Amino acid sequence: SHYDMFVGGVVGAGESYDEAALREAEEELGVSGLPAPEPLFRFLYTGDEHTWWSAVYQVRCELPVAPQAEEVAWHTFLDEKELEQRLGEWPWVPDGVEAYRRLQEFRSA
Repeated sequence: SHYDMFVGGVVGAGESYDEAALREAEEELGVSGLPAPEPLFRFLYTGDEHTWWSAVYQVRCELPVAPQAEEVAWHTFLDEKELEQRLGEWPWVPDGVEAYRRLQEFRSA
């Protein structure tokens, strides 16, 4: 089992990236009525066995969350400093680490 710092999932048939981002955020966080997530960037992720397009969005959730138990075994919110510390200590999903690296580059551009 690995940690993931993002909510996310697969774009459904006939669904846009924007629609999928909102649906996944609401499903995984167990909330409804979020504002439309803001698209930041897309990138081609190449893993050991598969390659896929990833889209990174941001949305501020001011609501109390109740993560979807079927998909989220444990959750907490880490500030940037805590996340940087945990990156070297916990096993993370590789595509999430790559998305985070690219997010840092995006923010510093």
